[in-house]
Amino acid sequence: MKSIAVPRRVAAALVCWLLPVFLNPVYAQGAGTIEERVARLEAASRQAPVINAGDNAWVLASAALVLMMTAPGLILFYGGLVRRKNVLGTMMQSLILMALVSALWMVYGYSMAFGEGNPFFGNPFQYFMLKGVGAAPNPAYAPTVPQESFMLFQMMFAIITPALISGAIAERMKFKAYVLFMTLWVTFIYFPLCHMVWGQGGLFNWSLGGRYPVLDFAGGTVVHVSSGVSALVCALVLGKRIGFPAEPMPPHNVVLSLIGTGLLWVGWFGFNAGSAVNAGALASSAFAATHFSAAAAALGWGVTEWRLKGRPSVLGVASGMVAGLATITPASGFVTIPAAFLIGLTGGVFCYMAVSKLKHALRYDDSLDVFGVHAVGSATGLLMTGIFASADVNAAIGNTFTAGGKVISLAGSPAQLGNQFRGLIFTVVLAAAGTYVILKVVGALAGLRVTPEEEDSGLDLTQHGESAYND
Repeated sequence: MKSIAVPRRVAAALVCWLLPVFLNPVYAQGAGTIEERVARLEAASRQAPVINAGDNAWVLASAALVLMMTAPGLILFYGGLVRRKNVLGTMMQSLILMALVSALWMVYGYSMAFGEGNPFFGNPFQYFMLKGVGAAPNPAYAPTVPQESFMLFQMMFAIITPALISGAIAERMKFKAYVLFMTLWVTFIYFPLCHMVWGQGGLFNWSLGGRYPVLDFAGGTVVHVSSGVSALVCALVLGKRIGFPAEPMPPHNVVLSLIGTGLLWVGWFGFNAGSAVNAGALASSAFAATHFSAAAAALGWGVTEWRLKGRPSVLGVASGMVAGLATITPASGFVTIPAAFLIGLTGGVFCYMAVSKLKHALRYDDSLDVFGVHAVGSATGLLMTGIFASADVNAAIGNTFTAGGKVISLAGSPAQLGNQFRGLIFTVVLAAAGTYVILKVVGALAGLRVTPEEEDSGLDLTQHGESAYND
């Protein structure tokens, strides 16, 4: 009996050792040399992307931070800057977009932005109703997180971008006109522009087959220039508020705006650092660039105001912080900390001059200075990216883009500055012309502006039948 038991145990051990080998598809093709087996293992790993729990956690946390930028961040920032009779109406303009844009994103927005298509927009039916957007990663955009996580993160950008525009038309636009305008604006301006800059094969995508490589890490063109230019067009078409500029229209609650400023600053870390779509070194670099740019812009705005007006205002420093965040957005994943500080400092000064001098000279009524802060700031950052972008910060810009069969570095140079300028001009033209046409269509269908009597009473009561304060 003992002479039989030993071979059986040996045979069982051999079977247990060899069975995984024969069942493994890599070995099923034949043992081959060590090099061949390594090559097959690498091929198998490429065919089955592995979700990284840390990356996924960071992307989801960043999505939450970006949503916080809209509510309560932007809601409080804008709500505190208007007169008390328009607080709820202004807050509602951001609040409603959290619901409206989410619905549009689910139906066709994500597909238009990140689906396969032409250089200008993706196929709106590829991910219609988010079909096929689930646990499996999309290797082109975020190979280590579920595509559903990437979709959610990008949706938060789509929500806050049109909400920025509301600051320019505060206190005078009909709510039904606002809803219709925003529906058309995200459909015909934001979704296509998002695809052009970030979508695979998009016209300005530098890493996924675009024709003109524009470096825009987190939304200089897509978010801030587009919304800022559109805000200016809205302000010009709607006209000035009754009494502007002769009648003083001070903010009714600067404290609310300061709380909103703080929430925007914190949320912006998700906005910029989250755009790395992983929890690696690039996210850390973008996080640091974001912080130091905001700090520099607050100093730049504050010192400039102090010098020209004799004293710095609290609201001015807060506005400078937001300007610095908008300015660094396109550059955040491409520049060093000293470069980010310089970009923020420049943006703070430029934005202050746009808000205090340019607005006064041209006498347009951009109620909450969306154009002066977001468009001017991000345009500045976008162009300075073409000067200071470094392959030491983001190695991909040195070896990813090809033209004519040659690898072309996109690090700071006159050529890349030209690419950045091309993307800026295209965005300005698209946003300005598109917004003007949409406003004319909405005006013909629903009318744009409340009556003088409704404006005098305030949007809270006339558009929503509510009042923020009972006293």
